[in-house]
Amino acid sequence: MKKMKLWALAAIFMCCSMACVNNGKSVAPITKEDSDSAKKAELGQHSALMYAAMNRYLTDSVASHYAPGELCIPCPTVVSCDQHGTDSVTVLGDFWVFNYNVVGDTLKMVSGGSHPGKMILQFAEDRYEVTSFEQVEDGSNFLPSAKRIFGDMYEAFHSINSDQEAREQARAEFIAKYVKDNNLNVHYYQDYGWPAKQIAVNN
Repeated sequence: MKKMKLWALAAIFMCCSMACVNNGKSVAPITKEDSDSAKKAELGQHSALMYAAMNRYLTDSVASHYAPGELCIPCPTVVSCDQHGTDSVTVLGDFWVFNYNVVGDTLKMVSGGSHPGKMILQFAEDRYEVTSFEQVEDGSNFLPSAKRIFGDMYEAFHSINSDQEAREQARAEFIAKYVKDNNLNVHYYQDYGWPAKQIAVNN
């Protein structure tokens, strides 16, 4: 079993440095002669596939329970991931979803929320799929269920979950990535009752 503790925020565009899986079924073994750049590219490929799977699941199976918007931007912050064998991965994370409407040049938030927990990802046919998701419970069951699910990674989860400033930074990065990837003609995002914030899309 492989384990990588990810203490930094998990933004999709930084996934090459955050990968935790080297799937033996889809990628040739890395030899000593391979360059560092080749290793990073391979790990980045797997990380991108994992994030794509998590984002699909959060969009299709989690965000759909909220008031709908024109688009959904997931924000999965990974706490840790474990590889089991060659085709199964357990991901612990603080998973957020946000639904937006496009109003002029602004993304107006409609709904969203936090869903921390444990995802099981399975690799098949050149892609990952989320096969199960155990969520931390609400209310008085939050703490005991979080400690049970995250185990020895609970303190790392708590640090991420309680850091609002870092969470907003991650959200801004995910929004910028989404806007750039989808060629959206928007420049701001806004929560209800709050001033709009500029989207920093890098060229």
